[in-house]
Amino acid sequence: MYRHILIPTDGSPLSTSAIEKSVLLAKTTGAKVTALTVVEPFPALRAVPQSYDASAEYMRHAHAEADRHLAEAEQQAKRADVTCEVVKVEHGQPYEAIIETAGARGCDLIAMASHGRRGISALLGSEAMKVLTYSKLPVLIYR
Repeated sequence: MYRHILIPTDGSPLSTSAIEKSVLLAKTTGAKVTALTVVEPFPALRAVPQSYDASAEYMRHAHAEADRHLAEAEQQAKRADVTCEVVKVEHGQPYEAIIETAGARGCDLIAMASHGRRGISALLGSEAMKVLTYSKLPVLIYR
């Protein structure tokens, strides 16, 4: 069936649930998993004072959060005795990073939450919808 499942996560509660379910699917099918977090670049703001480096502070925080989310995913996989890699990438378009990472890592399934940090109101414009639209791989969406 599936041999390598990509599991994107943004740390949201639904994303965390998708990790749990995806790891169980991997265990059942004998697949390995790759957990992915995409760090989006700092939005350009022109009204920030020169003395404060908001961009650097944002990136430090974003990377720390990404590392925490990936560590949680790795622990989930370890508890289930599923082989897990973790990947963190910086990209302005998370859906593109998800699709590119799945291809580069040889994944045969992308399993992800239907919506993440932006909530249900963003579902139609969500990263999940974009992955569904543009991925050539099968995509499993958890609600």
